[in-house]
Amino acid sequence: MPHENLIVERDAAVLVVTLNRPKVLNALNAALLAELSEVIAEARDDESIRVVVLTGAGEKAFVAGADINELAQQTPVGGRDHARHGQALFDRIDRLGKPVIAAVNGFALGGGCELAMACTLRLAADTAKFGQPEINLGLIPGYAGSQRLPRLVGAGRALELLLTGSQITAEEAWRIGLVNRVVPAASLMDEARALAKTLASKPPVAVRYLLDAVARGMEMSLSDAQDYEATLFGLVSTTDDMREGTRAFLEKRKPDFKGR
Repeated sequence: MPHENLIVERDAAVLVVTLNRPKVLNALNAALLAELSEVIAEARDDESIRVVVLTGAGEKAFVAGADINELAQQTPVGGRDHARHGQALFDRIDRLGKPVIAAVNGFALGGGCELAMACTLRLAADTAKFGQPEINLGLIPGYAGSQRLPRLVGAGRALELLLTGSQITAEEAWRIGLVNRVVPAASLMDEARALAKTLASKPPVAVRYLLDAVARGMEMSLSDAQDYEATLFGLVSTTDDMREGTRAFLEKRKPDFKGR
């Protein structure tokens, strides 16, 4: 279906979703979030899609934040509902069961930084900027920025960014562990597509279990997490893909994973 605020492209097993409001630096509004929710649900249910890439339209911004016109109208109850709605969508991205790559092509501020953090991996153009500037508006992050940021970079660095509202460069974001790679802006999408195709070639069930093991394990004690990992290891050992992978290794050929 056509979308007003997104460009959705299919490249074999990779779905590329471009947030398309370049005149307002791809700011997140209710309409865009609704469309993104629909696309994420479709990606979840379509077994032929193995990886999703998110990026922003234009050269200036991935997402420069939430739509301030909508934020300015929030009431206490409406504000909480607004935050919980965005958190639920970003949680679905985080727990999609398939890798989601953020190709950050410019400003990733506020909700944009939060969206990038909900993704599995983050590739940043060398021109990208990151930050959580909500404090400068008398606000705090509402889409789990105060929770995902310290989990990625540690409490000290996260608090400095959250309390000052300052922006950091892509190189600094890489240095503190916020992004996985920094690449030249001109080659960002080529790098993102290449990484996506590599991930799409992996066995889907093992990928899903691995993502689940990391996400859930981070919330458990080490002992409980190890037990959970062992359970998933046992389950994945029963798959056709495991038998294909081990057989291909012994036969010195490339495996053909079917997701079963």
